Amino acid sequence: MYHYISQPPPDADIYRVDLSVTPENFREQMTYLAENGYTPIDLYQLSAATTSQMDLPEKPVLLTFDDGYLDNYENAFPILQEFGFTGTFFIITELADQGAEGYANWEQLEEMAAAGMRIESHTKSHPDLTTLSRDGIIYQVLGSQETIAAHIGYQPRYLCYPGGRYNEETMQILAELDLWGAVTTQGGTWHHFGDRYEWSRQRMRNTTTMDQFRIFVDPDGTVGGKPVTEN
Repeated sequence: MYHYISQPPPDADIYRVDLSVTPENFREQMTYLAENGYTPIDLYQLSAATTSQMDLPEKPVLLTFDDGYLDNYENAFPILQEFGFTGTFFIITELADQGAEGYANWEQLEEMAAAGMRIESHTKSHPDLTTLSRDGIIYQVLGSQETIAAHIGYQPRYLCYPGGRYNEETMQILAELDLWGAVTTQGGTWHHFGDRYEWSRQRMRNTTTMDQFRIFVDPDGTVGGKPVTEN
């Protein structure tokens, strides 16, 4: 789970600093994946694997980017292309509509999609979905899906919960809207069909070292991310 791929500005608050991975560190992380046989996949491949319709590569890894920042286009996108990797970018559609400063616009997002990146929903305006009415949730989720589809040519099927906040009603509505899955901010590496609306991720921070990154992609006590339990 990435956010900013840039050096934080001198006046950055603790949240901006924490959520920032420098382009140099990001490149080092991608180099590690490439040199150690990891294959980035997307959420569509993950869904197909959880329903036993396809096998995943031996070392799959899913690279996600939240919020749709401009530096995702300027810094992450070219590095991913360099390695032939796929990334999944969760977009706040109203910010792209407005051409908001610091965020990727639709022309840039369309370029990324055409190059094989996945553009998925982070809602229209990034509200706390647990505070909204049923109609409000549908407006935020379906509205963002329709906007993305109009720009990239296919209906996105995945959601990233704003702020990681969701509840049982939220997940029920996603199922009714025929979303295929959703990602949280909870830490974890194993994913299956039963928890498809609560898929976990590993948060990449400004302070994440390469030793920590290696453990994130091949965590101790797991095989392919699945915890090993004694019989």
